[in-house]
Amino acid sequence: MVKLNKIYTRTGDDGTTGLVDGSRLPKHALRMEAVGAVDEANSALGLAAVVLAGEHADDIYRLQNDMFDLGADLATPGEDFEPSEMVLRMIPAQAEWLEARIDAMNEGLEPLTSFVLPGGNEAAARLHVARACARRAERRLTALADAEPVNPAALAFINRLSDFLFVLCRVVNDNGAADVKWVPGANR
Repeated sequence: MVKLNKIYTRTGDDGTTGLVDGSRLPKHALRMEAVGAVDEANSALGLAAVVLAGEHADDIYRLQNDMFDLGADLATPGEDFEPSEMVLRMIPAQAEWLEARIDAMNEGLEPLTSFVLPGGNEAAARLHVARACARRAERRLTALADAEPVNPAALAFINRLSDFLFVLCRVVNDNGAADVKWVPGANR
């Protein structure tokens, strides 16, 4: 369990932030951009969770915990992606859980015949915002992965997350009945 006695440390006043291994990076470094985008997506998940109930809210709370795991993984530089007692790393089972949930939710949905607009009801609209934030986080993680090693399980998880959120949007939109379909060129 993490224990935080003091919220501010003043160590970041010089524009740097500390990583798990004790090293420091500029707050604008690619790694910190990725950590920040994950935090933003996690906050959007929290906003969506307040209008969800039951199983869907439980799924979001589970994901929020996984997002903290992802942030911890990203805050631990290096090439050893094996979790240990001292190092928290994403594992393949976290993305596999998303895949299983996607498959289960998708079974009750009619196939798409068009792209859908982000919206429908309030819950779906909030989830679409979270989905877009997850996509931004994925872009930040892949940019980081182009520059230095990133845990493959972290990349798989963030890629599946936006897919999961899209399918959940459809489920909470009355199993797709309330989806607002895109009509290409409708306003020309």
